[in-house]
Amino acid sequence: MKACAKCQRLFGDDAGFCPIDGTALRAASEVPIPADAKDPRIGAKLCGDRYEVRRIVADGGMGRVYQALDTAAERSVALKVLHQDVAVDEVAVERFKREFSLSAQLPHDHIVEVFDFQKTEDESYALVMEYLEGEELRMSLKREKVLPPERVLRMLGQLAVGLDEAHRSRLVHRDIKPDNIFLCGTPEGDVVKLLDFGSVRDNSEGAKKLTVLGTTIGSPYYMAPEQAQGLRELDHRADVWSVAAIAYESLTGKVPFGGSTGPSILLAILSREPQPPSIAGKEHHVPEALDDVMADALSKDMKTRIGSLGELADRFGEAYGLTLSHDEWGQLPEAELKVSIEQGLAAARARPKPSSAAAQGVEPAEPSKGDEPSARNTFAEEEDFVMGVPRGLPWGLMAGLAAVILVLAALFTYFLAFR
Repeated sequence: MKACAKCQRLFGDDAGFCPIDGTALRAASEVPIPADAKDPRIGAKLCGDRYEVRRIVADGGMGRVYQALDTAAERSVALKVLHQDVAVDEVAVERFKREFSLSAQLPHDHIVEVFDFQKTEDESYALVMEYLEGEELRMSLKREKVLPPERVLRMLGQLAVGLDEAHRSRLVHRDIKPDNIFLCGTPEGDVVKLLDFGSVRDNSEGAKKLTVLGTTIGSPYYMAPEQAQGLRELDHRADVWSVAAIAYESLTGKVPFGGSTGPSILLAILSREPQPPSIAGKEHHVPEALDDVMADALSKDMKTRIGSLGELADRFGEAYGLTLSHDEWGQLPEAELKVSIEQGLAAARARPKPSSAAAQGVEPAEPSKGDEPSARNTFAEEEDFVMGVPRGLPWGLMAGLAAVILVLAALFTYFLAFR
């Protein structure tokens, strides 16, 4: 391995110069690591002197991520170390450990590989993963607002290849969000890696269940209705919902269900229908053919929802005029995929549209009250709280209790500040 003396990044032996700052690279063993007064782990060797910590990569709510040199395997790794206050939480540590143990069951073409789990010398825990170069989807969306369809479809195809295999093992990710989709840039386009299986639900027979009080499993904007309600039947179709919501945002620049607080977002998910993507993304030329696909993917009823990510990706491809399956076009270079999409959409526009009731002047029927989505929460399972509110209560009451909790928290903070 080689290292940059300026930024401490690690590279393969065939690299000559650091692409970040242009510094000539030297053997990692010859590059000293400057001490960091704010973080004593920098320059230290953790977990029995195996992992030499080079630099901080990112900070999160659970822990800090470093780039480190695995001195035994001679490779660059990402070292995720729990914050000290999290390291004393038995459930958090168990989820961390389970992510390592489940990694052996997962395909790794499009899911991050976890190599090791160890206790550190400073009484924390480290998860050792493959080191990835690129950025999270959230950063791309924050910068670009929307992504071109060829990039979104390539991402969907790769996610389907990775997650369908996990789903066949009855593993549900439960926290798919733009922050957990990592895009590794290549000349042909993104190579997608799904991160963070710490919240995974193992639906296989006899699998251990973890009970977490007051913890939200999933992110509100991308949480399926059954997940928001804590229903026992939750399965891989919750991940289908999450990926569909992310695709909607990536193409339109808007989340399908908005709100200013967690409870208001979940209430929208449970009680409203999203704006058709062709309308929400009109300025970005989202095709009308995608409207029915998204309606089926975001169905509030699990039984009528699109049943797998492979099916979701294939239907997306059909809406954009593609004829190959997702495992084929998901690997096409973006430039080639863009041409195929343009040709497919042009052919679709050239075909005559079928007659419709609206075209014949017939008013569409009003939906009956029986078609309104149910917000019942009738099952007890792992989580006793959803968004910090006790499960098993009517949703309206849950939302009200959540609001009361927020007010009490604000008053408590005010009291501490001015007592």
